[in-house]
Amino acid sequence: MLVVLMPSRVVNVDTMQTKSFREFRINLKIKFGALVFSFLLLIFFTNVVAQNQEPADTVRIESELVDLKVSVLGFAPETPPPLLEQKDFQVLEDGAPQEITFFAAADAPFDLVLFLDLSGSTSDKLKMIRRSAKRFVEATRPVDRVAIVTFTDRPALRSEFTLDRRQLKKTIDEIDEAFGGTNFWDSLNFVLQRLIPQGHSSRRSAIVLMTDGVDNALPDVAGPGSRMRFEELIANVRNSEAIIFPIYLDTEEEDVKRYHVPRAAYAIAREQLGQIASACGTTLYRAAKLKDLDQVYGTVIRDLSTVYSLGYRPSNRALDGKWRSVAVQLVGRPALLARTKRGYYAKQRIEP
Repeated sequence: MLVVLMPSRVVNVDTMQTKSFREFRINLKIKFGALVFSFLLLIFFTNVVAQNQEPADTVRIESELVDLKVSVLGFAPETPPPLLEQKDFQVLEDGAPQEITFFAAADAPFDLVLFLDLSGSTSDKLKMIRRSAKRFVEATRPVDRVAIVTFTDRPALRSEFTLDRRQLKKTIDEIDEAFGGTNFWDSLNFVLQRLIPQGHSSRRSAIVLMTDGVDNALPDVAGPGSRMRFEELIANVRNSEAIIFPIYLDTEEEDVKRYHVPRAAYAIAREQLGQIASACGTTLYRAAKLKDLDQVYGTVIRDLSTVYSLGYRPSNRALDGKWRSVAVQLVGRPALLARTKRGYYAKQRIEP
């Protein structure tokens, strides 16, 4: 039995040695494959990191395109405005002409703030204010959002931006009294800072302002009035991307008799409203009665609806983080004004 068993034991040992060697080779291949995979993975991530660590200015310069949303104002209200072409526009950056590389014109949705004076001086105009505000709501398109802000000695947000026309009209109907002082400058600045988007926005912003413009801070007008000066307000108006359409409510005769407001205050108020209109490229509309505004509703909506998109690559490629002033002019059309953002800050070079 021993002789017979020995060969069997020898065969089993060889088999075990052969199996162990085979397993060793398999394990070696697995470890080698894992090592190669880890090495390739390391190379991949090294390349990704290296690409991300390349100077950002190269990518920023190549992809830098200044995009301007431009509204054109000043068309005659009785005639449909023509659709302008790229050749009608000239873009200046820090006074230097820029090559327009992208141009498009489209009907674009906008956000409209109805900004209504409900101070005591406008109490006799309350019915007209409500009716004209509703006319503006009706004149807007379904894609345009509307907000309602009223003001006396402080602003009051009556309605956030909404597409719900029924709710807007209900909010307007609920305006049932006008009383108190007038902090016009502070209230308009509130709208510019809180409701108008700062920086890039796909929607244009506009404010329809209905007021007599007499802030209690004006000389010889009773009451404390606004804290900010008008010079500060007009600077904010010029730097805002919002377009303001001021409507002057003529309350002079009533208020001179009732509140003994000096006529000089009304003259200053009209001049200041004119400055706001001029800064925005709009017209100062006057309203003594409702029919005075018949043409205003459609003109305002028409001027806001068409937006021109202009794109250019700045000739100044310096990444210094400095302010670049931007101006858009209309070639051969002196009666028209192009309204867009007033500039931007260049990107800052990121040191490695």
